[in-house]
Amino acid sequence: MRLSPAVAPFLLAISVPTPLTAQPQERSAPAAVPVVHALSDAVDTPYPGGTIGLAIDASDTARGDYRVTETIPVTPGTRQLTLLLPEWIPGDHKPSGTMSQLVDVHFAVDGKPVAWDRDPVEVYAFHLDLPAGARQVVATMIHTSPLQGSEGRVSMTPEMLNLEWDRMSLYPAGHYVRRIRIKPAVTFPQGWDVFTALDGQSASGNTVTWAETDYETLVDSPLYAGANARRWDLGHAVSLDTVADKPEQLAIAPEHLATYRNLVDEALLAFGSHHFDHYDFLLALSDKLGGIGLEHHRSSENSMEPKTFTEWNDYDWDRNVLPHEFSHSWNGKFRRPAGLWTPDYRTPMQDELLWVYEGQTQFWGLVLAARSGVQTKDTVLGMLANYAGGFAYTPGRAWRSVEDTTADPIFSARRPKPYTSIARNEDYYTEGALVWLEADQIIRAGTSGRKGLEDFARAFFGIRDGDWGEVTYDFDDVVRTLNAVYPYDWAAFLNARINTPGQPVPLAGIEKAGYRLVWRETPNPYDAGRYKQSKMTSLAYSLGFSLDKDGKVTGTLWDSPAFNAGIVTGAKIVAVNGTAYDPDTVKAAITAAKTSNRPIELLVQRGDRFQTIPIRYSGGLRYPWLERAAPGTAPTPLDWLLSPRRTGARR
Repeated sequence: MRLSPAVAPFLLAISVPTPLTAQPQERSAPAAVPVVHALSDAVDTPYPGGTIGLAIDASDTARGDYRVTETIPVTPGTRQLTLLLPEWIPGDHKPSGTMSQLVDVHFAVDGKPVAWDRDPVEVYAFHLDLPAGARQVVATMIHTSPLQGSEGRVSMTPEMLNLEWDRMSLYPAGHYVRRIRIKPAVTFPQGWDVFTALDGQSASGNTVTWAETDYETLVDSPLYAGANARRWDLGHAVSLDTVADKPEQLAIAPEHLATYRNLVDEALLAFGSHHFDHYDFLLALSDKLGGIGLEHHRSSENSMEPKTFTEWNDYDWDRNVLPHEFSHSWNGKFRRPAGLWTPDYRTPMQDELLWVYEGQTQFWGLVLAARSGVQTKDTVLGMLANYAGGFAYTPGRAWRSVEDTTADPIFSARRPKPYTSIARNEDYYTEGALVWLEADQIIRAGTSGRKGLEDFARAFFGIRDGDWGEVTYDFDDVVRTLNAVYPYDWAAFLNARINTPGQPVPLAGIEKAGYRLVWRETPNPYDAGRYKQSKMTSLAYSLGFSLDKDGKVTGTLWDSPAFNAGIVTGAKIVAVNGTAYDPDTVKAAITAAKTSNRPIELLVQRGDRFQTIPIRYSGGLRYPWLERAAPGTAPTPLDWLLSPRRTGARR
């Protein structure tokens, strides 16, 4: 607005601010709103409403939808009901529930909608106010399986599915989940075979039902189903239930199938018991279904590359998952750290003893794979070399203990890290395995070979043969059992190796077992197989980075030549010494630099910037191997550890 000359001076006069005397200013400071936990802890009493009915339509493979109808009976007079989606899933070691994939959730009583509120603190909880006279609540919802890996793990493809009950069922709050009864039914695509450890399976058309069970057993009994499927009996009430992308991928040679029968034999010998009435290896041979290796008491969810059966030698590196997960039936399911056993799926898990739960399972997975022939001894030695070599280049070991890495699943959840070598990952698996190898060798040396970690396994995991409940343990229980096998200062040993950062590279077990870590210019059999499959070029222990098939840096080793030159994740190697990049060119340049005073020159693209970076390195290509420490042909302790125990080995 334009002002007239007569008015403007007046407005200017009254708009001049009057100077104020400076006053002390107070900062606003709100008081905290109390966090109200509306849910009470679960109690060990039966859910009084009765048996829940769970019906799932899993036939929409085009859209990947699981359509769920769940009928929850309630006792007369119930006016409030809280239903939970599982959040802390056993075996995941972290809150991994998929609430974000649950959509179109509705509740009704007598066909009339019931309003619900989500708990503001525990967002996996639905609170319902029920009308007078309610006898049951019908919940309808849809679990939307991811269609691509960027959305989460794909659980349904046009050829197969992997149904996990915790993703698509609710349970009433306030009770141990083992005290909640449920009867499941699932509708599948026509003609599909269905595999699960659940009992009492029957079919009517393409709808399959199972006997009533408890909710804990249901969640612990996922299912696989597929159009291309086959089951093999492995003996001892154990079966191998396999689905594949293509029917021809199910062809397995008799001598290769025999290694899985050997695996069952070797595990029963090692642990001296069984903790299942029957057991199902659920296996997907697929590059479409999301990868998985997850333990359950009477089954396991497993995946391998599609051609693992038909191109046996080429995929030897890929077959450790079944020995590992089978060992979990004893270690992790039957015997479980006290902090990792929870009465329901909302109670947070405490991961401190994962170096036993996962670390010793990793040890047994290697041992049983070699003893059974599921993997060759050379591949298993390559896996041990991979672990040991990696820890020789892990500066994060100086500040972070193995024990502390057990928290990684909770705060990291396997998300990529900029510098894994300084941050560390879930090293309780692999460094844990090397620590247990050292423990095995201490026992063998101290008992002149009469005892080993098998004696611990039988005493600790092998108790109560046939019991498939759960028996918890703590650190003192582990130490006490080790001392009963062989008296030694096991508490000090474990506290040093597990709880204390800055320890030496964990080579003692390998060296006590008659081998040593060496470096060669070609990858060991395990690394060679996985590099070939992923089209990856690892130069981690030479220049200090790994590259994908296009020359893009996927990881840089902390304080390596590449790191010190400023080459980091996401950069792309365009040329090497003036020649366009390919894996052979960069390897040849590293080899040539052993006898040259010239630096290796890399043309590097980072974003829209190109830069020629010289790297002075003359150490040649380096890949970890294990080799016998002394010449000869007599078996070393490690050779003996990896040798079959059964008579008439079915190789």
